[in-house]
Amino acid sequence: MSPISHVIGTLLATTLAVGTHAAQSCDEDVVTFSEGLQGWIGTNGSTGSTQLEKIGGNPAHHLHTVFNDFGIEFYNDTNADHHQALLSHDQVTIEIDLKVEEIEFFGTPVTRPWVLEIRDYDDVPPGLLWVSVWYLFEWVGAEDDWRTFGVTITDTTSGELPEGWGGTGGEAPPDYEPALPANRTFASVLASADEIAFTTYQPGWGFGFTDFDVRIDNIRIIACPKSACPADFNGDGLVDGQDLARLLARWGACEGDCPEDLNGNGFVDSPDLGIMLGYWGTCGG
Repeated sequence: MSPISHVIGTLLATTLAVGTHAAQSCDEDVVTFSEGLQGWIGTNGSTGSTQLEKIGGNPAHHLHTVFNDFGIEFYNDTNADHHQALLSHDQVTIEIDLKVEEIEFFGTPVTRPWVLEIRDYDDVPPGLLWVSVWYLFEWVGAEDDWRTFGVTITDTTSGELPEGWGGTGGEAPPDYEPALPANRTFASVLASADEIAFTTYQPGWGFGFTDFDVRIDNIRIIACPKSACPADFNGDGLVDGQDLARLLARWGACEGDCPEDLNGNGFVDSPDLGIMLGYWGTCGG
């Protein structure tokens, strides 16, 4: 057995022996669609529809969209007070499971952007529907299996857009790309958010009519106080086998949103594992 395998085995055994600890006072909203739509709406129209299906999800109930248009989206605008309460926490993680059966442009497989957008209908410039902040997960195409996409907002009071985030409602010269209006901030949009959407409409981009066959499941919003330990990647108040698995899955070069790179050197490697060991157990304990 290699040294790292021995360490991992020891840590997993420790996790089983420790048992369940008291977690932080997190609020968690999870929609599995087993209890219906719970406010979520998918794209519908004359060229396709979104249906709640009982089988074929991850693992069962899910939303399934088959549609031909410039893009598709899934949104929830019926729980604004709940969204605002969740987004007011120190740290918020938003995740969704996605399976792309098909994205084709005139019969040719293509990719499209997969975007999280948080929209505010208040204090909107003339001629616009909303002001928003948005995050591009990545461009997606047909996959054989389900994938989880997520982002963690580590400072909901930030006046500036965090790395990887964009804004709408204004334009930024010299290229006049979409941007937040001068009187709005990242924090102000979160504080008065009216709608959360997952969409293939990336601000500033346009596409032709495209055939979509897409499934979504397990929409999760986990809102917590700031973690007492940075190695608690999933925010459950513990540093344990789940966090270790996430660190190992990101092993190697790491760019962009990479909380597993605990020492910030651009790599997830043995020094990060050592830092994690120092936090092992209950956060703050």
